[in-house]
Amino acid sequence: MSLEAAPRFRTTTPRTGAPSGFGPLLAQVKDAGLLRRAQVFYISLLTTLVLALGGAIAGFVLLGDSWFQLLIAAALGVIFTQFAFLGHEASHRQVFSSNKANDALGRALASGVVGLSYSWWMNKHTRHHGNPNVVGKDPDLDIDTVSFVDADARSARGARALITRHQGKLFFPLLAFEGINLHVKSFIHAFGKGKVDNRTMEIILLVTRMAVVLIPIFLVLPLGMAFAFVGVQLVVFGAYMGLSFAPNHIGMTMFTVDAKPDFLRKQILSSRNIRGGWGMTILMGGLNFQIEHHLFPSMARPHLFAARRMVRDASLREGIVYTETTLVEAYRVVINYMKTVGHSAPRVFECPVVYQYGRI
Repeated sequence: MSLEAAPRFRTTTPRTGAPSGFGPLLAQVKDAGLLRRAQVFYISLLTTLVLALGGAIAGFVLLGDSWFQLLIAAALGVIFTQFAFLGHEASHRQVFSSNKANDALGRALASGVVGLSYSWWMNKHTRHHGNPNVVGKDPDLDIDTVSFVDADARSARGARALITRHQGKLFFPLLAFEGINLHVKSFIHAFGKGKVDNRTMEIILLVTRMAVVLIPIFLVLPLGMAFAFVGVQLVVFGAYMGLSFAPNHIGMTMFTVDAKPDFLRKQILSSRNIRGGWGMTILMGGLNFQIEHHLFPSMARPHLFAARRMVRDASLREGIVYTETTLVEAYRVVINYMKTVGHSAPRVFECPVVYQYGRI
């Protein structure tokens, strides 16, 4: 049975104390064995990624001073993103039964291979999972060059107002800079004054990773080619990460800070699944099953598809809209939402009095 898409751009305060079908759903998932670990899958995936990274390094050495190196740079952008997906799954305790082992793997992959602060990611992502699309509580809705809520768009001034006003058109191009943004935020967090779990180890991993990646590039390649190599790698990495995470929640139901939806409704209404089978699951690192991932964060990637039918059935029983669409349609909704929010931004270089009275 086809389920309709959730109403777009809705901010709501769902009924308090609504009955939740999550308990029976959780029992059904447990009985089906879908919360068991999938270590063979993850060991195979990690081995494949290590071999792919080794192949890229071998290609870099063999090509030497050649502009074909930019193909290696693009490949590295893809490989690092795939490592980031695996690090994300380790942070959710999906790989090992031991929390300590999952954290060790997650930190090694995130900080040591990808170059992202594991501590920063854990802090931000844990808060997001607890309050997805809750205005004022979900850190993923915070201002970050673009605005995700009208109030932030209206507060934009200067260059940010100009960007916000046109953020629908600029959203995808801006993703090219997301790789730089993630690395900068990671270093700021690691060297900042706030609390950082395992700060010393985090700094050692981040600095070592950057040195191991950058020094060979600038030693082997001419200066211009080296900068081009790093630029392509960062653009591919940032765009791939952004394009994978953007469809998850943008344009879905948003909740006011005083909303009290039950767990099942909050997670399903705020999330969107992407159709496409195993090919899409590999491409998006399991993020295409965003609804199931939010309901069962520790569920291993191979079990998400089986859980999908159970969650859909539970949604029908509870009268909750379960949103699943194509990747292209999801991007269209994302762009329309960003345009809608962007229109709240002040017009740059316009007389404040004219803007106040709405004369265009």
